[in-house]
Amino acid sequence: MNIHHKAVDSIPSPPAPADDHPFNPFPHSRVAVTGGTSGLGLALVRELLNHAAEVALAARGQDRVKRVVQELSDAHGIVGDVSLGDTECEDFERALATNVLGPFRLTKALLGSLAASAREGRGAVVVNVSSDAAANAYQRWGAYGASKAALLHLSRIWDEELRLEGVRVLSIDPGDMDTPLHAAAVPDADRSTLKRPEVAARELADAVAAVLSRRVSNLDSDSDSEAIAQEAIG
Repeated sequence: MNIHHKAVDSIPSPPAPADDHPFNPFPHSRVAVTGGTSGLGLALVRELLNHAAEVALAARGQDRVKRVVQELSDAHGIVGDVSLGDTECEDFERALATNVLGPFRLTKALLGSLAASAREGRGAVVVNVSSDAAANAYQRWGAYGASKAALLHLSRIWDEELRLEGVRVLSIDPGDMDTPLHAAAVPDADRSTLKRPEVAARELADAVAAVLSRRVSNLDSDSDSEAIAQEAIG
């Protein structure tokens, strides 16, 4: 389970990689990660910094953002606190605002930069982190599952509308992870069976690289990037 949204733009076109060196599209690329102070978001910030990307993270909680930026001095932190009510209707609205409207607003705000990056041949990819709750009905997970289902469909519509401009929008389910959010939702889960966030972050980075490597290889722009990315995760 997760509430993260990632946007990648301004990815330079590298020379063809040597056979013994994996393709790395991230040096000097600009990456925005929301929910970047814990779980998958924090692991993804670390993974992308290790790939020489320029990373900005946004999250609620000034102290948590400050702590991460102090630890990861190359990251830029943005605080995004929002006060919401506690009623059932407001909880549902919060889930939609976090998992649907948030990614929509961020993608919309970055459309100009993403399109410009694609036109200049540097690649442009948006990754929305999905969940099996987007496709499967779980009791007492109504707000979360409905919001993730909406995000999945929103991602596919964005991808259909933007692919002709060279911008790809992916929705990827990283699987069940050992995160605070999963522990709160499924407290009796066997943590030994859950994926570490660091592993999931590496897989997401590899998935983006796989999609961009197809672009560098001049393969058909209409190829199923979501399938390519999911295959990279395995």
